[in-house]
Amino acid sequence: MTSTFRPYLLHFPLRRCAAAARSALFFFLGCVVGVLSLSHAGAAGELLAGVGKVDITDRTGLVNDPCFAKALVLKRDGVTLVLITIDAVAIGEIGRIGNDFLPKVRAQLLQELGVPAESVLINASHCHGLVRPDVEALTVQVVRDAFRELVPVKVGSASGAEDRISENRRLKMKDGSEIDMRRAYSMPRDEEIAAVGPIDPQIGIARIDRLDGRPLALIYNFACHPIMNPPSKGCSADFPGFASRLIEETLGEGAVAFFIQGCAGDLNPVRYKEVSRPPDAEPLGDLLGLSVLRAARQIRSVANAELKLRHETLSIPRGTDLERRIGAIEAEQTRLLKSIKQSNLNFKTFLPLFLEQRLWPDFPSHYAQSYLHDRALDHHTIAPMDADNRAGVEAYLANLQTMEQLMRLNANLALLQKHLAQNQAAGQPTLDAEVTGVRLGDFKLVTFPGELTVQVGLKIKQAVDAPNAYIAGYSNGYIYYTPTAAQRKNTGYAQEDCDSLVAPEWEEIFESKAIAILKSL
Repeated sequence: MTSTFRPYLLHFPLRRCAAAARSALFFFLGCVVGVLSLSHAGAAGELLAGVGKVDITDRTGLVNDPCFAKALVLKRDGVTLVLITIDAVAIGEIGRIGNDFLPKVRAQLLQELGVPAESVLINASHCHGLVRPDVEALTVQVVRDAFRELVPVKVGSASGAEDRISENRRLKMKDGSEIDMRRAYSMPRDEEIAAVGPIDPQIGIARIDRLDGRPLALIYNFACHPIMNPPSKGCSADFPGFASRLIEETLGEGAVAFFIQGCAGDLNPVRYKEVSRPPDAEPLGDLLGLSVLRAARQIRSVANAELKLRHETLSIPRGTDLERRIGAIEAEQTRLLKSIKQSNLNFKTFLPLFLEQRLWPDFPSHYAQSYLHDRALDHHTIAPMDADNRAGVEAYLANLQTMEQLMRLNANLALLQKHLAQNQAAGQPTLDAEVTGVRLGDFKLVTFPGELTVQVGLKIKQAVDAPNAYIAGYSNGYIYYTPTAAQRKNTGYAQEDCDSLVAPEWEEIFESKAIAILKSL
């Protein structure tokens, strides 16, 4: 063979062979999985389930506790649901998971396993853990694993409660506005706060058992931001990770716990703003896990549970008032800057004077004897100095409060500017939002890609009036915060109403659809 033909043989044909081999391999794997699935096709009315779990933690930096991707596959009478939960901040837009993650995962699952896109439901816990760059491949793999483990199952549901680990982060102020609690800025003065918002302590639970009674999976839906462990502690799945670990260790038998984040848009971990002790998510997770187990213990699972799935895409109006809100913040910034008072003090001189005046308001600068001595001799030395110092301290305090207000306005102004640019770049007045409805036995769930605030969920639950109907945000995409219409029009500028793409009218569109879906399941 002459050397003339060697490059052709070594490169072009081999590349074609490699591509063909890859195609054949994918076809073979799909056939194997298909055969395995068919071998567990189940009799009419029989519910099948399989689970998978994989560590997706980026371990190149500090790690406090691991993050996981988990898959639950459910099949009954031609209906398939692939439920994936991921310990990540969101499915697209923010964090490590890109906007192409969801369509790519769905495309691979359709190609390899024949699962239609609308049958794939992915929920992010909204923890701020860091996932590996190959999270997409790992997610597909964990679904393959779940398909291989399909077995006949029984299902039961229950509702639990946990009111010790969350608090509403929106503060209702005496002037009628609302602000929020964030580590990004200061708390307002205590005397300005009138009330706080509600929480949702309800835990929605579905337990999936093998036919012999051994637990296979436990789904639990709860609403609270998983942000108790700060970034300085390293990668963390936060309280849902600890709750799931406790549940899985207690149930045993290889059971997998699936945390589904609820309407957590304005719910913080309790005591989130404390600075007197190190923040720790583990105790909160343990409390939640124990409450889940306590409720799950009462479940009596039954065979041939119903599996229903509904999927729709809503057209949500984008906000058209962002420029006006930006202008209002900028005007308030200008007003606050002009309000800064002159003061002779800096922090070094302010702090001791402030303490002296608060501790000894009548005689801050010296003993009472000195004041009496001056008064007896009609001297005017200490008292005028005290008056000047009091004026300086009050001016300095006012400037501090102005600084705190500016800090809050600056943070929320940046969010409004970001979303104005996004809406303008979109070139269309609406955005698409997937809504998925699931029924598993008596357990009903409707999902949405936004950060739903708690009152949205409470309102839907009240309207549906069913004991086992629940709502989840952070699912099948991410469209930032979706507050109530009233919150969206807030003049106090909280994150929920500034870190938002949508118009206030979004609420009625979603709530009416969610109620209809839950009632139809």
